[in-house]
Parts: sequence; structure tokens; C-alpha cells
Amino acid sequence: MIRNNRPRFVRTAAGVMGGLVLVGVGAAAVADEVGTDGVDVNVTIEEQAAGALSLSVAADSETLTEVEGASADYREFTGALPDVTVTDTRSEVPEGQFWYVTGQASEFVGAEGQAPITPDHLGWAPALVTEGNGEVAPGEEVPTSLDESTNPSAPNNVGLAGEELLQLALDSAEATAANGSWTANADLTLKTPNDVEGGSYSSTVTLSLFEDTY
Repeated sequence: MIRNNRPRFVRTAAGVMGGLVLVGVGAAAVADEVGTDGVDVNVTIEEQAAGALSLSVAADSETLTEVEGASADYREFTGALPDVTVTDTRSEVPEGQFWYVTGQASEFVGAEGQAPITPDHLGWAPALVTEGNGEVAPGEEVPTSLDESTNPSAPNNVGLAGEELLQLALDSAEATAANGSWTANADLTLKTPNDVEGGSYSSTVTLSLFEDTY
């Protein structure tokens, strides 16, 4: 019984010793450097954009159509101003800064040399398209010169002579608006005398984004 157990013990011990010898030989090995080469690593880092306040318009034209039988006193043509969007991507906005968008129409010029229709004959009724939380507000309705004024304290039936479409509605000089995008449009109404000369007319409504301080 003693002789049968001893060979198994010897083999086990030899296996352990062999493992220790291999580890010792690996740690002692020294590699010869055969050659070297290199890889250039390049990167272009663009300057981080500071953001901007910008204006965009969804379309560059609109055609007004006549409202039949609107009034015996004048002829009426209606349409819609394309969506106008203000976007602010700036990371920092100075305190007291605010912006607003105005619209100003040029004369309606006749394609066949008709007498022009002055811009006070074009009015609008602005409206928000995006849901707001009070940060922005649409401008007031602006009647044409053929309408009665809707402002009892000051006549506002002047047509589009630089009237507000959309504005930042902050309540103090210390307030600032969060980054975002806001959209508004407007119903357009052109009213002319009944004896206006027939033919095609065209006008340009210039939309301008202004920034100011309190």
C-alpha cells in the first residue's frame, strides 16, 4: 500500500516544480529590438461655434385672392404670410437683450404700368404657430388705411409700415430667454378702392430681425 501511493505523490510534485521552472525562465528572457517605425496621428479641431440669432422664412412668395362680395365700399384680397421662424442657438445672451421681427411692405407695382397701390392698403393679423410659454408674443393686428383704427388711444390703421410680427416678451432688463426656436405667421389683407385698375400687381414684404437692450 505504501509503494502504490508514493509514485502518485512524486508525479504530482514534479508537475508543480515544472510549472515554477517555466515561470522563472519566462521572466528572465530578454528581447532584441529589430527595428522601429512610427505612425503620425493627426486631428483638426474646429473652433466651437458661439451660436447665433437668426431669421428664416418658409417660402418666398404668396398670392392673394379676392374675397367676393366682401364690401360695397372696397375690394378685398386675402392670403397668408409664410411661417417666419426666429432661432437662438447662443450659449450666452447678455442680460437685458431682446429681439423683435417687423414687416414692411413696398408699393404694389402694376405689371402693365398701372398706378401703384400704396403699402398702407395691406394689413395683417399675426399669430403664433409654435406653442409658447410666455417668452414670445405675436404683434398686434394692423388694419389697412381703408379700415377704422382698432386702437382707441392712437390710430393704427397704417398698414405694413414696419409693424411687429413677433417679439421676445421679457418682463425685466435682468431676464433672458432660453435657447430655442419660435415661429409666427399672419393673415394678410389687401383692401383697394372699387375703381382700382385691373391687372397684376406685386409687392415685397421685408421681414427684419432686430436685437436691442432695455
